[in-house]
Amino acid sequence: MDCGQQKIVDSLVTSYHEVGGINRIDSANLPSKRKVIATCESLLQLLFPGYHDEEPIPSDELEMITGERIASLVETLEVEVAKTLRLRDDETGETHPGLAKQAHDLVCEFLNDLPELRRLLQTDVEAAYEGDPAAKNFDEIILAYPCIEAIAIQRCAHCLYKLDVPLIPRIMTEYAHNLTGIDIHPGATIGSHFFIDHGTGVVIGETCTIGNHVKLYHGVTLGARNFPKDENGRVVKGNKRHPDVEDHVVIYPHATVLGGKTVIGKSSTIGANVFLRESVEEFSFVTTVGEELNIIDKRTGETVPYASPK
Repeated sequence: MDCGQQKIVDSLVTSYHEVGGINRIDSANLPSKRKVIATCESLLQLLFPGYHDEEPIPSDELEMITGERIASLVETLEVEVAKTLRLRDDETGETHPGLAKQAHDLVCEFLNDLPELRRLLQTDVEAAYEGDPAAKNFDEIILAYPCIEAIAIQRCAHCLYKLDVPLIPRIMTEYAHNLTGIDIHPGATIGSHFFIDHGTGVVIGETCTIGNHVKLYHGVTLGARNFPKDENGRVVKGNKRHPDVEDHVVIYPHATVLGGKTVIGKSSTIGANVFLRESVEEFSFVTTVGEELNIIDKRTGETVPYASPK
């Protein structure tokens, strides 16, 4: 039955000409979202060999299998990185001399970071095991805990982010966000032994810095307090907007910590549902009493005055 297909086509084509900003016509290809997602899955296989595979990996075939996977990643990532570099350098998408070599060099530099990423991820698995009394073993954590998948992909994306590769890192972390409910921007810097218990609803902003041995619970937001604007009323990009969390901090469910100047001092505990916009000193225990914040120095048990921001 004819549903007026030609009319629909004509209306859409007219819309493509009239409605700008959401079309890419006569432009260079963007990186393939499908290929980037496949890259995330391949990286998980490399980072946790045997855990994301359908078949066992014999030790005598480990070198061959790893070599094949690295070769496949190089081939795929070179193409996708070249696309995004071309878009970054020239919106017309024209071919630039040396672009393929630049993409190759960036991919090789990224892949050389994988052994260090494995070292960090091993500390994250340890932190999950030590931080969750329900955890039976490392196998359960690697296969079942959403935080490990989200952190692994974010750590990979962060390496590409530091190499100034556009767009691809964000696709990677949004894929992890979609899978796990954990939203960590690729720009966030995260130390060792990082654990997110349960995880759903956690948001960690681009300019956030997290130290070592930090534990977050579900619903925690490490976000921006405000967005400075230029003389034309547009949001200024690139500023430090998100808080810093020092070593050995625990932040309980649904706490919100905002602001680029906000620092959570080492060995502090932020209680559930706390809304915090100013720094707290090390060894602070922060809770809410009614609508007011209550801060106790964990070393002395004394209450610490808190100046509420205007």
